[in-house]
Parts: sequence; structure tokens; C-alpha cells
Amino acid sequence: MTDATTENSPFAFVRREAAPQEAAPMSVAGPVAWIRANLFSSPLNGFLTLLCLYIVATSVPDLIRFYFIDAVWSGSNRDACLPDKVGRPVGACWAYVADRFQYFIYGSYPVPQRWRVNIVFAMFALGVVWMLWNKAPLKKVGAFFFFVMLPISAYMLLLGGDAVENRLRVLILFTFALAVLYTVLSFVPSLARFWTGPALLAVELEAPPWKRFYRPKRLILVAMVIFGLIAILDARAGLPRVDTGLWGGMMVTFLIAAVGIVFSLPLGVLLALGRRSRLPIIQLFSVIFIEFVRGVPLITVLFMANTMLPLFVPQEYSPDRLLRPLVGVALFAAAYMAEVIRGGLQAIPKGQYEGAMSLGLGYWQMMRLIILPQALRIVIPGIVNTFIGLFKDTTLVTIVGIFDFLRTIEATLVDPTWATPTTRATGYAFAAIFYFLCCWGMSRYSIAVEKRLAAGQKR
Repeated sequence: MTDATTENSPFAFVRREAAPQEAAPMSVAGPVAWIRANLFSSPLNGFLTLLCLYIVATSVPDLIRFYFIDAVWSGSNRDACLPDKVGRPVGACWAYVADRFQYFIYGSYPVPQRWRVNIVFAMFALGVVWMLWNKAPLKKVGAFFFFVMLPISAYMLLLGGDAVENRLRVLILFTFALAVLYTVLSFVPSLARFWTGPALLAVELEAPPWKRFYRPKRLILVAMVIFGLIAILDARAGLPRVDTGLWGGMMVTFLIAAVGIVFSLPLGVLLALGRRSRLPIIQLFSVIFIEFVRGVPLITVLFMANTMLPLFVPQEYSPDRLLRPLVGVALFAAAYMAEVIRGGLQAIPKGQYEGAMSLGLGYWQMMRLIILPQALRIVIPGIVNTFIGLFKDTTLVTIVGIFDFLRTIEATLVDPTWATPTTRATGYAFAAIFYFLCCWGMSRYSIAVEKRLAAGQKR
């Protein structure tokens, strides 16, 4: 409110309305101010901005024209992607990707048996979503499904044939029968009263119905039900054996990456704790293993796993040709993971250790409940970075004759059916998109986890 008077008038008045707000100058706010502050704040920044604009202007239009405008999206052979046959400039040959897409996913896995791979893919997707979704119910059930049920089911389904030993099959069938009986006893009170008596029935009925089924014993029984069904399917339907030499494509890439990620993290934790241990033997072993593995390239580890690992076991128990690189990749990633986790352990203040010991916690309780959760939260970016590097390093298994996703693309490049000048660029572009989407998804999830875990640390 302002008072105003004039020399010629003795009257005064009070302003009852606020003065209209004026827009900020363009030099302070708006697009021009943002460009000046972020792109042309100095001569060097201005030069770099112009250089980037020049690179984008000269390369992006050509890429768009090659991969989208002039691309060929349908066709049955190389004639669809040859300029002299089409009568116009031809860009990326996406028809080749569509024609070989099944091979990129399954490799040489028999076509009539690919439904087994689809089941494993579906179980894997369910397990990943169950484990990574923060609001997913029954996390313990999801962990049991992902780490126990999925590996055994995938092993039995993908390999089939004689892969399951007779003893294991008999055991699974027996536990399946017990699981059915136990489930019936748990949910049918009359039968339970007949078999177990009123006392056991009373104990069972104390818990709510929705909790009876999700106790640890029930989880094991549910797993045995699924294993039993797969064993019966294997025994009755006679799933033919599919050797690992026929496996390939995305299936092998996801398999190697999943095994490496799942095993490298716990092994890395143990190695990091061993390197900080006060026991000389454990510390020496951890240091030697970590430094030796980090001192050699992954290709060397793969060659050693492929040639040396069979020498340490009897010939009749020689590891499968796919199992050898799986072991090599997991051990290689574990060495790098150990150093990442050790950095997190060193970042924990000494007061955390003293506080845990003052509560009377033992070493393993202190590590499990106090130290490791904080250390892992600190090094989430390093852990995910190791996972991303591991996922991309799966392409190196081609050195030992494993047909991963990239190797299947390279194998189709020599196919005369699709021998065109643009086939190679199209195949590698498709591989780049696949690896980028997978790595980008992992990085975005790590950012979300960091934000969620850091919410309680903000002041």
C-alpha cells in the first residue's frame, strides 16, 4: 500500500490494487538466458557448442536416412536390399533382422523344442520383476523362486534327456508326492484330523489361512511340486536332450550374464571380507585370488577355464563346454566385485563397528545387520557398473566357441541369402540397440534404488 500526494492537491489517497507484475528481462530469464548461461557462457563453451552442432547436423540426418527413410522393412532374401533390384538407394536391411530374428534369440536350438526356452524366459522375467519391484508382495517367496526354483527348472527344461540323473528324478518324484500329501493335509481339516490328530490340526489352524501356505516348509513343498511336474514331464513325455552346443543367441547371453551377476555378488562379498580378515591364511588366499584375476584379461580366464578346469576333475565328470565359461565369468566378475565392496567397507565409520559390538553382536551378525547393508548402499553405482561391464563382456565367450547373441549375428553375415552391402551395418546396429537397452535399464534401476535408499539419509 502506498500513499500519494501532489503539490496542487491537499488530498491523499491509498492504492487499493497491486501494481501489475512486469516480466523478467530476456537477458535474465527465458530460453535466451538459458542458452547464454549453459551453452555460450565462455568462448570455449561457445566453440564446443558450435562444434557439437556441426557434428549433429552432418551425421544425424544421414543416419536417420540410412536406418529409417531408405531402410527396407520386408523381404525374403537379399534381392529386397539390393539397389539394382529395388531401383532406389537402399539403407538398413531390417528385413534381414526380421528373417533371422528367431536365430538371434534361440541359436540352433531345435525349432520344435523352443517352447522350453520360452517357458524359461517367462520364468526369468517373472523372477526379475518379482525381485526388482519394490512393492512386489512376498519377497521371500520371490527370492526362493528366483534363486532355487528357476535355476533347477531351467536346467531340466533346457537340457532335457539324460541331463537329470535317475536318483534325482526319483527324489523329485518322491518329494512331489510328499508335497501333495502335505498340502492336502494342511488345507483339508478332515484328512488332517485323520492323519495327524487333533493336536497338530489345532496348531495348523492357529495361523490365518493366507499364512499357512507361505511358511518356509510350505515354500519347499511348493518348489517340490513344480520340480515334480517337470520331472514327470521329462520322464513321461520324454523331453529330447538338447546339447549345449546347439544353444545360442540371446538365450546364452542372458544365461551367462545372469549366472555371473548372481554368483559374483556373494563371492565378491566373501572375498572382500576375506581380504580384510585378521586370519592370515584367509587374507592371503583372498589377496592372491583378487590380484591374480584382476591382473589378467577375461580372455585368458576363459581359456584357462576351457582348458584347465577339466584337468581338475575326473574325465567322466568333465564340465560341460558351456559350464566352463560360466565359471570363468563368475570368478572374474567376483574379483572386481570384491574390490568395489571393499571400498564400501572402508567407507563405514569405526563408530558403526563399535556400536554393533556394544550391542553384543558377533562378527557375522554385525556384518549382516549393520555393516554390509550400509556398505552395499554406498557402492551401488560401482556394483551396477560391474554388472554392466559383465553383461557386455559376455561377447568374449565367442573366443571359446560359444554362440552368444553377437556371435549369432556374425554367423548370419556370411549367409549368401542376405549378402548385401548394408547387412553388416544393420546387424551391428541391432546388436548395439540390444546391448544399449539392457545396460540402460540396469543403470536406470540403479538410480532408482539410490534415490530410494538415500531418502532416509537426507537432512
